[in-house]
Amino acid sequence: MASTKWIDISVKLLKLLAYILVFVATLGSAVIAKGTLLFITSQLKKDRQITHCNKLLALDQQFVTVLTLEERITWLWAAAIVFCVPELGTFVRSVRICFFKTHHKPSVSQFVIAFTIETLHTIGIAILSLIILPELDVVNGAMLMNAMCIIPGILNAFSRDRTDSRYSIKLIIDVLAISAQATAFVVWPMLDGKPVLWSIPVACLLMSLGWWENYVGSCHRNSSYVMYHLQLLRENLKKTRYCTHRILPLWKITLFFICVLISLQVQGDNAFSFFELTRDAFGERLYVVNEVQVLLSDANDGLDYTLTGKTLELPVYWSTSLWVAAIQVTAAYFCFGAAKFACKILIQNFSFTFALTLVGPVAINLLIFLCGLRNADPCAFYGTIPDYLFYEIPPVYFLREYIGRQMAWVWLLWLMSQAWIVGHTWLPRCERVAATDKLFAKPLYNGVLIDQSLLLNRTKDDDADIGFENSKDADNVSIASSEKDMSDMTDIKPSDSISRIYICATMWHETKDEMVDFLKSILRLDEDQSARRVAQKYLGIIDPDYYELECNIFFDDGFEISDHSADDSQVNRFVKCLVDTIDEAASEVHLTNVKLRPPVKIPTPYGGRLVWTMPGKNKIICHLKDKSKVRHKKRWSQVMYMYYILGHRLMDLPISVNRKEVIAENTYLLALDGDIDFKPSAVTLLIDLMKKDKNLGAACGRIHPVGSGFMTWYQKFEYAIGHWLQKATEHMIGCVLCSPGCFSLFRGKALMDDNVMKKYTLTSHEARHYVQYDQGEDRWLCTLLLQRGYRVEYSAASDAYTHCPELFGEFYNQRRRWVPSTLANIFDLLAEYKRTVKVNDNISTLYIVYQTLLMIGTILGPGTIFLMMVGAMNSVTGMSNMQALILNLIPIGIYVAVCLTCKSEIQLMFANMITCVYAMIMMLVIIGIALQIVEDGWLAPSSIFTVATFGLFFVTAALHPQEISCLMYICIYYITIPSMYLLLIVYSLCNLNNVSWGTREIEQKKTPKMLEMEKKLAEEAKKKMDSQNILKKFGLADETSGTLEFGIAGLFRCMCCTNPKDHKDDLHLLQIANSIEKIEKKLLALYVK
Repeated sequence: MASTKWIDISVKLLKLLAYILVFVATLGSAVIAKGTLLFITSQLKKDRQITHCNKLLALDQQFVTVLTLEERITWLWAAAIVFCVPELGTFVRSVRICFFKTHHKPSVSQFVIAFTIETLHTIGIAILSLIILPELDVVNGAMLMNAMCIIPGILNAFSRDRTDSRYSIKLIIDVLAISAQATAFVVWPMLDGKPVLWSIPVACLLMSLGWWENYVGSCHRNSSYVMYHLQLLRENLKKTRYCTHRILPLWKITLFFICVLISLQVQGDNAFSFFELTRDAFGERLYVVNEVQVLLSDANDGLDYTLTGKTLELPVYWSTSLWVAAIQVTAAYFCFGAAKFACKILIQNFSFTFALTLVGPVAINLLIFLCGLRNADPCAFYGTIPDYLFYEIPPVYFLREYIGRQMAWVWLLWLMSQAWIVGHTWLPRCERVAATDKLFAKPLYNGVLIDQSLLLNRTKDDDADIGFENSKDADNVSIASSEKDMSDMTDIKPSDSISRIYICATMWHETKDEMVDFLKSILRLDEDQSARRVAQKYLGIIDPDYYELECNIFFDDGFEISDHSADDSQVNRFVKCLVDTIDEAASEVHLTNVKLRPPVKIPTPYGGRLVWTMPGKNKIICHLKDKSKVRHKKRWSQVMYMYYILGHRLMDLPISVNRKEVIAENTYLLALDGDIDFKPSAVTLLIDLMKKDKNLGAACGRIHPVGSGFMTWYQKFEYAIGHWLQKATEHMIGCVLCSPGCFSLFRGKALMDDNVMKKYTLTSHEARHYVQYDQGEDRWLCTLLLQRGYRVEYSAASDAYTHCPELFGEFYNQRRRWVPSTLANIFDLLAEYKRTVKVNDNISTLYIVYQTLLMIGTILGPGTIFLMMVGAMNSVTGMSNMQALILNLIPIGIYVAVCLTCKSEIQLMFANMITCVYAMIMMLVIIGIALQIVEDGWLAPSSIFTVATFGLFFVTAALHPQEISCLMYICIYYITIPSMYLLLIVYSLCNLNNVSWGTREIEQKKTPKMLEMEKKLAEEAKKKMDSQNILKKFGLADETSGTLEFGIAGLFRCMCCTNPKDHKDDLHLLQIANSIEKIEKKLLALYVK
């Protein structure tokens, strides 16, 4: 218990550390972004005079400098970079989504409205950053940035729910907040008296217009006519956003540059000097420093000085503006990432809202401090900031004057009104790891106002929490009580949205250790669910991750012939092992001696059922299938649990269709194999994916193979790069094509869709059906989901461990099923790509092209590997290409002939031998490559290619530090490439007729009558063979079979390694006859009754 306590304390400390680090990252990066932006705008004012450091000039004299047009142009480029980078990011994101996902095209009116709003928003940003902020001192400019919420404030007031009991109070506060925001229109213009500052109202209105969508509320009955149509407009613009943002960001960038030219023209400069002087501005040049004599006048009027006429010329640091712009862009993007991360991991209140709210006060205090240092000593930042650059310092020197005469206290009203308008960010209800599109109304941020844009852009979460008092209603439709009368429940209830997890595991011939691992995973999940239920029921804790649980195990071929009677059956040794193992697994999970109650035994039409109650009060229901009564194999077990849970348990409930639909949407089937090992957190991560995307039909986790031996080592690296590269790529640019049945979560509503569950029950009638339907059932189910428009995703953090084949033959037999089924399902998807692209928003034509290229690569793979081996032998041994070609062709040709003529055991033996030979050749290749690199150097093309190839794996592994140990097996993967990409393909294609499972095969128990018949046939075969030993000398022997046979047009037949027929076909016919006889006896007994 002590170790557990320290673990709990460590977890809490890590969570606290995460809160603090994300808070500091968000606040710090936002302050840096705001500070660097104000530094940029401070250099845009024409004829601005800056006190110059005299450290290297004359310590007893004072100097000033005036910013030249060339210097201002460099900072105009910096301002343009700050604005353009987020817009380019939006453009790239929109193009990517439009290319790889289905997008909706806007109508002409919708595009015109979006175009107009974004144009006005850009003009407002340009007025603020190019005209207003350069005319204000840096502190006043930072204060003004908190007064950009007037349009959201107005819409917030109009969109309030009038039925709310606190509507009047909220409306009064809304009016006060709007009034406070409106004071910014007149405060600085009246105090400074500059005509240009009267553009502040225009900038505030136009900029705040850009965030209108987030403040029109959701559609409901109490909305006014105008608000209702604004809400509909908002929804239409949201659907077409990525299509319109393929154009609008480029237009906004162009418009901003036009505004830059206009700002130069307004200030009396040549507008086109922005382009004409760019080369000179970003080159070596000098600036002029003037010596001045400082005069101290009245304290209220500040300091004054006169020019002495002495000037100096000093070199500029022309790249300073670019460095500052780079810092601003990096800090803003980092702030966006940290803020998004805070929202995704549900620490929004402290690390997002509170942090961004503090940006203004922290930045203003920091600016006052920096300006005070620079004002007191012009050389305070010597060596850090160029002497001719600094912020526009406030024109006061005493704190009392700043607070009184400068009206700084008004800024507190702006700050509080902003906090009220973005008050919804204090009440987040989004799910964990929510999609960015759900967290923010617009794809990215605004580079000029990073903190305000994130707060105003954060969407409102309207979903309410479901407490235990609401979940009580779920008892009537819970997993464990579907037989109760619920005819009076007709309306959708909050409890219908509770997650319901049905564990559906398929078992067959698992070992005891595999069963223990599987049962421990189930019992851990039971423990987790029980703790959540108790915390919610007795402690009143609202748990957003609460779920209900039931475990169903479908045991294939669970019966065998009885030891007492050939006409009866009994459970086999694997079922007995499961019954004996469950107490052991429970004891290991709960760290004490646990003994469950004996299972309830229920006879069923398909065999039988065993029901256990776990310590957490959840049930394990083991369905024992008798293959003489119901179809066996994994796909039919899946069909069975789909129809049992979704068809019988859910659809037969006497509730409304609407409630059934909501329940089905939140019902999840956790498909497992009988040897899987996982933790509850892995399931929680998959549920998070389901919650954030209602169109997600299936989600899979990261599968880790476990075992020992060379084949296990190979599979560890193969699984690693398969998940790191292929599955992650499919997840990002389209959809994952296969969610493996060993550990995947399926949405009940998706499985119940047309042409998914119904089509999945089709029996195989054609040759390709046996390959596509029965050999790769998991991939086929995902193909059906994709063709119906559902998405399949991958969660790299959801870890599960499965036992993999440890022997060479088992591995080849497993892949003999996987390779053809993969090709068949991808061919099926590509054949109907037009319809799939049309109905599935996540599959685009480019994604189909990507899969087509992969398919072509798979088809050409064996030939490519063959030629690679020819080249390798040529380079290592020095033999000619023709000799290497023939030398490689001989074993491959022999193996193809063996695969076409011999039994699978002999095929695997040959494959094993050739694999060992090729592995030794590949080792020589590795040595040859190393020697070649030493001889040619690291800059040779072959060296660069080799380093790039292996470097890709190392970089990918570094991005997955928990799995970096998989790199240890890269050599085993490399030396077995010829076997796995050449011999395995040949073996798979030559054994398409073999539809057996290939792994975990055991000899079936036989009746005494069958054993007696086998013995009799064996004796007859032996006698026949003895007689043929004599007859064959005279050419009179009976027909025999050979390991290798061939003939020409029936004229003759040549047999090698001959052996007598084993009469297996006769034995099979005898088994059929016995089965028919047994059925006739049962029918006769029923007829007699």
